[in-house]
Amino acid sequence: MKHPWRALAALGGGIALLLITGLLTPTSATAATAARAVTTAPAGDGPPGFWWGTDSFPVTVPGSAPYQMPYLGGAYGGYIGMTGNWAYWQGCKGGFIALSTTNDAQAHTNYVTYHTGVGSGAYWFMGGPGVDPHYNGTATEASAWGAAQAARALSDIADGAFDYKVVWMDIELPGIAPAPDNGWNNVYTSTCSGVVKQSYVPTSLDRADFNGFWDYITAHSAYKVGVYSSAGVWASIFGTGSDSLIPHTYEWTYEPETTNYSGAYPYGWCLDHGAGPCAQFFGGQTSASPYALMWQWSGGGGATNGIGGFNGDLDTIDAIRQN
Repeated sequence: MKHPWRALAALGGGIALLLITGLLTPTSATAATAARAVTTAPAGDGPPGFWWGTDSFPVTVPGSAPYQMPYLGGAYGGYIGMTGNWAYWQGCKGGFIALSTTNDAQAHTNYVTYHTGVGSGAYWFMGGPGVDPHYNGTATEASAWGAAQAARALSDIADGAFDYKVVWMDIELPGIAPAPDNGWNNVYTSTCSGVVKQSYVPTSLDRADFNGFWDYITAHSAYKVGVYSSAGVWASIFGTGSDSLIPHTYEWTYEPETTNYSGAYPYGWCLDHGAGPCAQFFGGQTSASPYALMWQWSGGGGATNGIGGFNGDLDTIDAIRQN
C-alpha cells in the first residue's frame, strides 16, 4: 500500500491488469538479486509469534508448498490484498484493485495445509467524506458513506478465501487521481471529478466516516476491524484531539520504512536485526499496545527496494495479539 499507486498511475491498463492478477514476474536480474538476499537473511521469521509476509502487488514466492518468504527466507507468513477501492467501485478513472491471486493462494495454502502464518487477508482502500456521492456536510451522511463502503468490503471478501479475520481500512493520502487526498481533507464537486469545491473537512466528519465503517463491520460480521495508516498521515486527517484516538482498533503502520530489505530486515518491531529504528503507530497507540498488529517495513514507489515488478511490500505481522 501507500506508495504503489504512484507507480501504477504511470502504467497502461494492460500492465496494471497483469500485475493485479499475478502474471508478471521480476526480471532475471531482479531474481538473481533476490537469491543473493536470501543467503544473507536470517533463518526465519522472528521473534516467535511474528511472521513475515507481503501485501498488494505480486512478488515471486519461490519454490513449492510449503512456501517460503521471498528474498528473506523463513516461512511465507501471510498476504494482505486489496479487496476493494472506493474509486474503482464508483467507476472513477484511475480506480484499480491491487491484488495478487497467486500470493493470496500461497498464503492460504501455508495457513490451511501447513498451519503456518496468518493466511490470506484483505483491505479496503477507503474514501473520505469529500468523495461521498451524497455529501451534505453532516456526520450522519459521513457515517452512512463509511457503512456503505464496509458493506461492499464484506461483499467482496465473501468471494474468496479470507483467513486473517481483520478487515483493514486503508486510510492514506495517495497523491493520485481522482482525489489525491481520497476525500479526507477536501470536498470534491462530484465523486470522480477531481475538482475541489471545499478545501476543508472537519475531523468530526472524517471520524464519522471511520466510525460508520467500523460499526458496520462489527454489527454485520464476526470480523475485527483494523486500519492502515501512518502517524503523520493520521494526524493530518484526524488531528490530535479526541477524533484521532482509536485505542480499540487494530493498527497496521508503514513508518518507518527501508529500502535495504536484505540487510536491514526487522526483528519484531525494529529494523537492523532489532536494533534500529522501530515501528511508529498512531491514534494514541504504540508498538506496545495490544492492538498493534502489522508493520509494512519496506516497499512502495517512494521507497524503491527492487523487489518484484514494482517495489514489493514487505510486512511484519504479530500473530499473537490478534484474537
